[in-house]
Amino acid sequence: MHFDFRQVPDVQVFTSIAPGTYVCRVAEVRDGLSRDGFVRWSLRLEVAEGAFAGKTAAWDSLTWSERGIPRVKKVLTALGFDLGAPVEIDSRDLVRRCARVQFQNEEREDPVTGQRTLRLRVPYLGYERLETGAFLHGESAPEAGLDPFGDDSLVLGGDASGAAPESARDAAAATGPKGSMHHERGAQDLLPDDDG
Repeated sequence: MHFDFRQVPDVQVFTSIAPGTYVCRVAEVRDGLSRDGFVRWSLRLEVAEGAFAGKTAAWDSLTWSERGIPRVKKVLTALGFDLGAPVEIDSRDLVRRCARVQFQNEEREDPVTGQRTLRLRVPYLGYERLETGAFLHGESAPEAGLDPFGDDSLVLGGDASGAAPESARDAAAATGPKGSMHHERGAQDLLPDDDG
């Protein structure tokens, strides 16, 4: 076998669609923390229409820090949330919501191994609100207390009605449920206390 491998790029490609703009739905949200300790929601964006429907386009993150709040606001607005008043938002509230999302190639090189990777990323202003609303084809938000990924037998912290037991409701009121953010004042409310 004779082959010229000089023409084969030394880059790992982790893309399943071409760069461009697609109607996407939030298929999954993972709760986590940024390196600085701020709440971060990682969104798996899935193409909702067209030839690539059902394919994961990319992962994107929303970081609830002073610096990240302006982008969080832009993304939530594009996903159809009304932010004209104080809101209580749980990470699960984003699941199944749709927007028009732009994807660009991003190539990175690992500083230790030198391995180059190619992925898609969403630019800062890469989300646009859909004219048709936040949900497509009669879809709606997952019911409260039900698994947003389709297993309606899994109830999160309550009975089949979605109501949390009294003790869980009291605990949530005192500490806030995992993945939820109540934002009423400014971004400074999300910064850690000086002594902790």
